[in-house]
Amino acid sequence: MSTETEHGVLLPPQDMAVGGNVSVPAIGQTSQFAGLYYREFLRTFRNPWVLLITVVQPFMWLAFFGSSFANVPLTELEALLRIHIQGYLQFLLPGVLATSMLSVGMFGAMSTIQDKRFGYMKRILLTPTSKSTVFLAKAFGSATRGLVQVPVMIVAAIAFGVQLNGDPLMWFGWVLALVLLALGFSSLFLAVTASSTDWQTPGVIANFITMPLMFASGALFPSANFPSWMATIANWNPVTYTALFGRGVVVQGTADWLYLGYVAIFAALMIFSGTLVARKYLKVE
Repeated sequence: MSTETEHGVLLPPQDMAVGGNVSVPAIGQTSQFAGLYYREFLRTFRNPWVLLITVVQPFMWLAFFGSSFANVPLTELEALLRIHIQGYLQFLLPGVLATSMLSVGMFGAMSTIQDKRFGYMKRILLTPTSKSTVFLAKAFGSATRGLVQVPVMIVAAIAFGVQLNGDPLMWFGWVLALVLLALGFSSLFLAVTASSTDWQTPGVIANFITMPLMFASGALFPSANFPSWMATIANWNPVTYTALFGRGVVVQGTADWLYLGYVAIFAALMIFSGTLVARKYLKVE
């Protein structure tokens, strides 16, 4: 009888390392994803400055940019925006929440670079954790950070006197659209910075991507007023469809579910592409 049998420690072949040494039983990628995602979730609330900026930035957009049309007669404003509204803040709220999802990916990319620079990523990649799992945990963590803005902005809008319409199902669809948009752009940022260890890279990429997509969308103004080249960008811009979906809910109490489908396709493509990029290019050095 072998020593293992005498002590009741029979190990299946897959739990034995090369050379006869006992290895740690493999942990499923789902459990590893849950652990890494929980870490990203905690980091959101442990850094008060990041949390404060995440919340305050869209609030400032709503307060300052939204107030810039305060003295414009409602009839003229409705003619400009081509929609019947209570006020510009009601029109702007869905757009601000949509554009705020553009920046959440930058924080995820910066978090990844921080993990690389301080050695955490190297320790993770030495374990059986796949690069795809690390990538997905970062992407979902960034999207969760972006969702912190949603209830704050809704409460702020109500405080500003914005009238909200729509039923719970429509609101669920709108929040889902925001989640998908955040996942899509988080995956995009993480993919383009997968091989980088430079602190400046996420900021440079954010400035390059965020501003054109923010203004070339229907988030702040209707795309019908754009020149043809900007209208073309807006027609392919997922920010446009997320803003339009939310605007239909908040302003008109309607939901165009095709918009949600478009954003879902965008998120799926970005997650799939980002996962492939992470498998090949995610590295520490």
